[in-house]
Amino acid sequence: MPVMSSRLSLAFTSVGHLYSHLFMLLYATVVLALESEFDRPYGELLVLALPGFIAFGAGALPAGWLGDRWSATGMMVTFFVGTGFASILTGFARTPFEIAVGLTLIGTFASIYHPVGIAWVVRHAVKRGKALGINGLFGNLGISAAALIAGAMTDLIGWRAAFIIPGAVCVATGLVFSLFARSGQIAAATTDRAALPPVTRRDMLRALSVVAVASLCGGLVFQSISVGLPKVFAERGAGLVTGTLGIGGLVAVVYGVAGFAQIIVGHLIDKHAVKPVYVTIYLLEAPLLLAAAGLYDLPLLLVAVPFVFLNVGALPVLDSVVARYTPVEWRATIYGAKFVIGLGVSALGVPMVALIHDLTGGFTWLFVTLSGLALAIVAAGLFLPSERPAAPSPAAAGAPDQAD
Repeated sequence: MPVMSSRLSLAFTSVGHLYSHLFMLLYATVVLALESEFDRPYGELLVLALPGFIAFGAGALPAGWLGDRWSATGMMVTFFVGTGFASILTGFARTPFEIAVGLTLIGTFASIYHPVGIAWVVRHAVKRGKALGINGLFGNLGISAAALIAGAMTDLIGWRAAFIIPGAVCVATGLVFSLFARSGQIAAATTDRAALPPVTRRDMLRALSVVAVASLCGGLVFQSISVGLPKVFAERGAGLVTGTLGIGGLVAVVYGVAGFAQIIVGHLIDKHAVKPVYVTIYLLEAPLLLAAAGLYDLPLLLVAVPFVFLNVGALPVLDSVVARYTPVEWRATIYGAKFVIGLGVSALGVPMVALIHDLTGGFTWLFVTLSGLALAIVAAGLFLPSERPAAPSPAAAGAPDQAD
């Protein structure tokens, strides 16, 4: 695998990770401006995003299977171009129903990224934790950029621009990626650059069982925070910011800072056992979420930064577990199954945020619920197999790492 191809692969898959989260979360900020335009309550409008989030997860399994059995390169081109066109279409929606259709199409095409893109990163990496950390940072920047871009374009141009302009950029990225792939400057690897020792069937089933439980609970926490945070700051951060742009900017700062957690955690899982790292993250996050239940303005921000930092920092850990315990020829499919749970079933976090807000008039019980889910993840994490990451093979150790 030429070094340049490897580095270009990491670059495009990282940008793809940014896009996958950016397009899924544009609406979480745009919806704040639609309450007055459509004269409907926040909860009712937010639920329009639910089919898209379900598609974002449910589509991961067939996407992963196609990535393994058809073409990872073809699936990545489809992801970029399809997601971009779906976003442009959403920008031309005239009714809430049409918005829901557009968001569902975005979720369908965006679902391709995680099973195909993450498997691509893992195959090309020597230091998997480092590569997953860099890739995860870009995903987090997508969350951060979504709030900022949506807020800025909604305030300065209009909510439609928040979908149309990023959509055009995404389509263009897909065309450039396709040109690199056709010229051979990007080549999809079919084997792992870093060999791993064999694992027992018992350990594989045990690890993947933990991944399933942790993906569901962790996905609910992640989705609820990323979808609900703009509204949380709108209601509880009036002393800090005002307006859609101000709220989007504050969310962008929080997720921008938190994104570097994945670099740190990626380094940790390259050097240390996965199990204590994962358990410690959620053990620290649970009390912070509980504390946020009663906080406003600056105290809320000071707690939000670390709990979001920990929440996103945990993401590369489960991806690393899947890479460790699954064969390369089925990895995208297994990632697809993981993301069906972590992104599809956990899409229930969207109506959960809306329901709790509309029934209670606030977010106190949402934070209490998320704290309980964090503790459930701690309990599940204790059942992960206890072992340290294997050292890279001599050949891999001497090869340049795409993340360097």
